[in-house]
Amino acid sequence: MVFLTEDRRGAPPLARFLPQGAAPNRADLIAFVLLIALVILVGHGATQMAQPLSKLTMEPVSLDPARLPEYALRTTLRMFLALGVSLLFTFVTATFAAKSKKAEMVIVPALDILQSVPVLGFLTFTYAFFLGLFPGSQMGAEVAAIFLIFTSQAWNMTFSFYQSLKTIPNDLSEVSQQFALSPWRRFIRLELPFATPALVWNIMMSMSGAWFFVVVSEAFTVGHTTINLPGIGSYIMIAEERQDMGAVAMAVGAMALVILAYDQLFFRPIVAWADKFRFEQTASEEQPSSWLYDLIRRTRAVRLLFTPLSWPAKLMSSVDWKRAPKAPPLHIGPRTSKAIDAAWLALLLGAVAVSVWLIGDFIMRTLSLGDVFGAFGLGLLTLIRVVVLVVIASIVWVPIGIWIGMNPRWAERLQPIAQFLAAFPANVLFPFAVLVIAGAHLNPDIWLSPLMILGAQWYILFNVIAGASSLPTDLKDAARLFKVRSWQWWRRFALPGIFPYYVTGALTASGGAWNAAIVAEVVNWGGAKVEAKGLGSYIADASAIGDYHRVALGVAVMSVFVVLFNRTVWRPLFQFGERRLRLD
Repeated sequence: MVFLTEDRRGAPPLARFLPQGAAPNRADLIAFVLLIALVILVGHGATQMAQPLSKLTMEPVSLDPARLPEYALRTTLRMFLALGVSLLFTFVTATFAAKSKKAEMVIVPALDILQSVPVLGFLTFTYAFFLGLFPGSQMGAEVAAIFLIFTSQAWNMTFSFYQSLKTIPNDLSEVSQQFALSPWRRFIRLELPFATPALVWNIMMSMSGAWFFVVVSEAFTVGHTTINLPGIGSYIMIAEERQDMGAVAMAVGAMALVILAYDQLFFRPIVAWADKFRFEQTASEEQPSSWLYDLIRRTRAVRLLFTPLSWPAKLMSSVDWKRAPKAPPLHIGPRTSKAIDAAWLALLLGAVAVSVWLIGDFIMRTLSLGDVFGAFGLGLLTLIRVVVLVVIASIVWVPIGIWIGMNPRWAERLQPIAQFLAAFPANVLFPFAVLVIAGAHLNPDIWLSPLMILGAQWYILFNVIAGASSLPTDLKDAARLFKVRSWQWWRRFALPGIFPYYVTGALTASGGAWNAAIVAEVVNWGGAKVEAKGLGSYIADASAIGDYHRVALGVAVMSVFVVLFNRTVWRPLFQFGERRLRLD
């Protein structure tokens, strides 16, 4: 029997039989509608991914505009699945690299190499493996596409999280030591919250940057195998092959709508939520807002319904995973420690030597030293383009990023625009590039170069925005109080404050430019082809004819250039920012 209190007798009928404060309201109704729509869309897309592989031949990708919503759903699901895998990879890999010097010696160079490997480089040597995992099913091709999208998302997020863990203020680290936090509690209560604001912006950049390679991920040809998965990327590819600019425009419009939708329904609420983790001692003047975030906070029944889902997270944050001491700790002297480090370094060098020997043996079976020197020469040409373009992009986007990051209201307005520009696929500009370069008899070695930085430049912008938005309000107030203005404001406050973030952005932008070279140095439109001399066109041509030895040579040479440049330029700058420009 339910006994009604005096103050609930006048309430709506449903509210009389629910716990106090749990009666559904208008916000619950809207949230339920959005949730049901999301479940239906995800369920439909998931079932389509498991269709037989033969269906791709029986029902090929069509340029019918009515199919664009379904194609957009399939592409978005792939990107979010890849994003989830990238996030898990980020937490594990970046944490190990930041916590262990020995792991850092392996992980950071490996990330340098992996971010330089072109998407087609991964595709050439992995597509057969993924197709073999699910014979006769589209799932194999879907997993291959998700993996390729993952390779365009993970490295930027990992570098961002690694940079945040390495620049945690000393006073926060000392407080965690005073409270004797275990490694797990330190990660949950200090490191993850501190890194969240910057990581959110880099997640947005990774999501947008993946659109740049979605055409290659969904419509690929390796040797005699051609697969076109239903999606916006394959739609654009087929429209370009048929020279249908109207279809290309509709695909770009659908992409813009998708970006606007997940910005409002996913990223904007996360940005508003992550603002509470900003490191500062005074309240921020302006806070980012989100209508969906505010809507969820006003719900009653929905929050009550999803309360059990928060229990595992609360349990993980409260549990204290300490290793029980089974024996007295070993006291390792300086000589023993140096010997262990030397043995570890020797092991790494041995593994590198074996890898180099295996790759070299595979390459030299059909190629000569002349081919190797030729590939290095082409790599120098691409290196010059990358350096020039990163410098130009830095001059343009660093001031703009600082201004956006320090003005939250404008950041909210420009956030979806920046995501769309970062996601804008270079393939759409191919016909214009071919017509202009061929018609005006321009040098493709120069005028194809901007296509390389089209997607990579946004890594700089998004990381600078993250750095500027993370500047503590008390420092802003101090600069305003002491009337720090003009060039002194830039030199003493803004540039040092965002420098670690800029280095992360520039590092990933340079890696992204190398990766984009494989798309930007060879441009096809109809029967016309414009090609710039460089390592990207070398790899693209070799992949098109299935010459795996030249593909391996090109990828190896590109990895050498990226690792050497990162070791000699970006890593010293990163260490300088970590040592001299951290917020302590």
